[in-house]
Amino acid sequence: MSLQSILLALVPALGWGIQPIFLRKIGGDATNGILGFGLGAVVMGLVVQMVLAPASISWSAFGIAFLSGMFWAFGQSGQVKAYDIIGVSKTMPISTGLQLVGTSLIGVLAFGEWASLTSKLFGFLAIALLVFGAYLTSVSPQEAKSDQGSLLNGVRLLTVTSIGYWVYSAAPRLVNANALSIFLPQMLGILVGALLYTAISRPAAFREKESWLSGFVGLIFGVASLAYIFSAQANGVTVAYILTQLNVVIATLGAVFILREKKSPSQMRLTYLGLLLIVGASVITVFL
Repeated sequence: MSLQSILLALVPALGWGIQPIFLRKIGGDATNGILGFGLGAVVMGLVVQMVLAPASISWSAFGIAFLSGMFWAFGQSGQVKAYDIIGVSKTMPISTGLQLVGTSLIGVLAFGEWASLTSKLFGFLAIALLVFGAYLTSVSPQEAKSDQGSLLNGVRLLTVTSIGYWVYSAAPRLVNANALSIFLPQMLGILVGALLYTAISRPAAFREKESWLSGFVGLIFGVASLAYIFSAQANGVTVAYILTQLNVVIATLGAVFILREKKSPSQMRLTYLGLLLIVGASVITVFL
């Protein structure tokens, strides 16, 4: 594996990891953030279509990819809202854990993955580690009841909206097309989902500068997603996927050290252990 391939594989982890940091620095609310994601993502999708000119796809494949993008916007809306409720350092590990649990179970139930008994045993062990790791990153014995209530609200929100991420991950497996060919339809779906979300939740966000500044974060998402496609081609899906899981480490620690989200020394020790379990469990799921 060359240095160039390694660097390429790290781009998605870095891009997805710094997204919430930039979003919080820009300011605004969840509506500003979601609209920005849609604007930036579709710009990247159009650039890819014009420069790389991927193969054409059927209308059914286009429609499935488009809908998966809309579902991603739904999933992302919950994650961005959760930043305000429980902070980035708690949101990202919990959200990542829920995404991996959901996509793993969909793979088993819908696509016949983990066919052997051994695979199922190790797979469900990995899921248990994911859940426990997410718990460790968020637990705080000294928290007030109000803080514990906020955590519960955040987890509920993430659990419901993570369905959007699950559909986004599973839908491309239903179409006979390569990742580059469905890239623009997915980005268009994200834009439409973001526009609908903004129109329903707070139309005033269309006129606010935070929405347009957040478009830069959408561009980061688009670049990271494109880099993942090339990384999977260069390094194989297994290596590419494993390295992307570093994004939760970057986002969580970035929230603590850059955004100054407060954690006590004991909380930090639990957070480090939780992150280790999440990344380790995600590695296990790849090799089953």
